[in-house]
Amino acid sequence: MAYLQPISVASERVMTALVAGLELEFGRGVGEALAHRFLEAEEVDFHWEARLEERWIGSYAGGFDDEIELDRVRVVGRLDGRWFVAMMIVDGDGNAHGMMGKRRFGRRGEAFRAFADA
Repeated sequence: MAYLQPISVASERVMTALVAGLELEFGRGVGEALAHRFLEAEEVDFHWEARLEERWIGSYAGGFDDEIELDRVRVVGRLDGRWFVAMMIVDGDGNAHGMMGKRRFGRRGEAFRAFADA
């Protein structure tokens, strides 16, 4: 039986494992920098998967593809040891297509207050 956790729950372990693996592959001292570059490259997917709560804000009119209906969804979560609130662009199947903005917070309460102010 497999045990699955959302990224937000396992964030610290995911980063530690990613850094360790990259250091094994590319050498000591570069693992953390490469891990952060990897997170930046896949920023939208990581933040969407790390969400703890989400709230529908409205439809997104500036669509990437006119045949796909997209929505704006505000999310709150934790990734890489930091809390965040972000506005995501999401399709009807729950797939993230983009991120319009993100704020980072040091404390959970700050993030949830910002999330509530949507």
